[in-house]
This record gives sequence, C-alpha cells and structure tokens, in this order.
Amino acid sequence: MLSVEILHDEIQPIDESLQDLIVRCLEAAAEREGVDGEVVVTLVNNERIHELNRQYRGVDRPTDVLSFAMNESGEGEMDIYLDEEALDALPNMLGDIVISVPKAEEQAAEYGHSLERELGFLAVHGFLHLLGYDHGTEEEEKEMFSRQEAVLQQIGLTR
Repeated sequence: MLSVEILHDEIQPIDESLQDLIVRCLEAAAEREGVDGEVVVTLVNNERIHELNRQYRGVDRPTDVLSFAMNESGEGEMDIYLDEEALDALPNMLGDIVISVPKAEEQAAEYGHSLERELGFLAVHGFLHLLGYDHGTEEEEKEMFSRQEAVLQQIGLTR
C-alpha cells in the first residue's frame, strides 16, 4: 500500500478533489509497479520550484515537477547497517515529489487538456522518477511515457 502526504508550500491549498486525484494516480502507479511505501507531494509556486531547480539541478528556470528519491545513493553517503527486524520496522520512504501548480495550470491550457490531467501526469511522472525511470534516451522515454499513459488511462484521465 502507498501512503501519500500532500503539503502546500507558499500557495493556497488546491481543491480537495484535486488532492484526492493526485493520491489516486499515485496509488494506481504504485499498484501497477508493485511498490509499497511513502511519498510526500509538495505543491508550490513557480518561484519556489525555480529556486529548487537551480539549487538541485543547476537549471535556472522554473520547471513543472521535481523528484527527490530517498533510495538513491550519492557520493559521500554513509552506509547504515541494520538487522532484518529493524529494517522491516522502517517505512519504505520512496521520496518527495514537488509540483508547481501555476506551471501545471499553464501547461494544461497550452496542451488543451484539463488541470486534472496535467496534475495526474506530473504526479505519475514524478513518481516514476522516484522508482528510477528516466527519459534521457528515446528508448527510456518510450518506456516511461507508456507507463505514465497506462496509469492515466486507468484513472480516466485521457487527452
């Protein structure tokens, strides 16, 4: 089972039905991928996501979604060894997804589909990044986008 927490950072909270939609999309993606765990989704404005994009990716502009996976190992990280029982007691924290609501609104209008579709797409896109999917090559993009589309179709968020 997937546990999702939705936070609002420097923006007005979005409608509860949109929050429920994000949760449903993430739960469907987790079920499809056979993953259990915890995800935090933070909804922000363009200024905040611009700041995060510059700080963590070195890209000096706002973006639509950022993912911060907890299970990636980085340079200089310390290994922690726990026995099986201690490991089983820990929640599987998959990571954080940050979505710019104004950017989602802009893109929904630009692509001619609903805000629901765009938020669902961004949530699933960010979630798949947490699981290690990427779209750096044409092959990777095809795989990732077909997985996204399958989840969105399942939820009923068609174009």
